Amino acid sequence: MRTVNIHEAKTHLSRLVDEAAKGESFIIAKAGKPVVKVTALDTPLGAQTRRLGFLAGQITVPRDFDEMGSAEIEKLFGGAE
Repeated sequence: MRTVNIHEAKTHLSRLVDEAAKGESFIIAKAGKPVVKVTALDTPLGAQTRRLGFLAGQITVPRDFDEMGSAEIEKLFGGAE
């Protein structure tokens, strides 16, 4: 990933933003230390990638799921013994 200093980022901001929008993220550094990462808003980052429904039809939830362990939970919180 490309790193640019603040002066270069200010000078070439429009071009850098266009590149980031195309998926070419970059880091802005101040005094040689990375400060911020610039990336497109619609670009998912690592663990943020979600695949909804990828287990559809492969798992089932028991009918009594909401009641499972209810006796133990009541005992833990001082309910009926």
